[in-house]
Amino acid sequence: MFTLVNGLTTGMAVFLVAAGLTLVFGIMRILNFAHGAFFMIGAYVASSLVGSAPRSVLALVAAAVVAALVVGVLGIVVQRFVLRRIQHVDEHYMLIATFAVMLVCVGFVKLVWGLEFLSVDPPPGIDTGVDIFGLFVPSFSLFIIGSGIVVFLVLDFVIHRAWAGKMITAIARDGWMAELLGINVPAGIMAAVGGSFALAGLAGGLLLPNQTLSPALGDTFLLLAFITVVIGGLGNVRGAFIAAILLGLIDGLNTMFLPAYPGVAVYVGMVAFLLMWPNGILGESRL
Repeated sequence: MFTLVNGLTTGMAVFLVAAGLTLVFGIMRILNFAHGAFFMIGAYVASSLVGSAPRSVLALVAAAVVAALVVGVLGIVVQRFVLRRIQHVDEHYMLIATFAVMLVCVGFVKLVWGLEFLSVDPPPGIDTGVDIFGLFVPSFSLFIIGSGIVVFLVLDFVIHRAWAGKMITAIARDGWMAELLGINVPAGIMAAVGGSFALAGLAGGLLLPNQTLSPALGDTFLLLAFITVVIGGLGNVRGAFIAAILLGLIDGLNTMFLPAYPGVAVYVGMVAFLLMWPNGILGESRL
């Protein structure tokens, strides 16, 4: 039971970070190396709003929403001045450009918030634990699991049911035809990219009490987020959700049975999944 809860917590934390990454790839086919840096900025913005001890769960969620808005605006700026200019060039230039954006973000964080390590306590209400079948489960773990599920359900509904999602899907699949039908393709792309960055900021705020803030925070989840996106199927949000859960459970089993080799089972699992499903569990998708 402990392994299950721990694995689901890790998996939902990774999905919160990977959701925006897979969304921006589904729209623009950009593997955004700066995604972890914007996750980090979201965490720092939220920490500036709530301090070292949030007064309530609502205050933490509100700070995460504000962080999402701030990071979303920054994402629109990056899309306007960087991503749009390299949208139709070779993918290598995209990777170099997003890597450069990441370095700028890390430098910005060092300049504004400094190099000191910061920590934030869970707010009252999720700072203790609950008893589930005789097992003590941290309430904050349940909060992360619930947050991941809610974000997935909302994102899945918007993409596959809402009018805005259908418009974005049309742009992703055939931007030229979508423009002929009267859809404002540049505005749609900007909104989608801003949304993907906002998801990174939201993840930073929601996961704030679970992290030690430092300029290297973005690297913590970035690799796992990329692995999740690849295993789930590039651009496939549902696949990323399933992959995040599987990777979390694998990591939980790794911690239980191979504590001396942390993380090794995740990479072994990645190789195994790609051997069985080279295009990802649910296959590649433009949403």
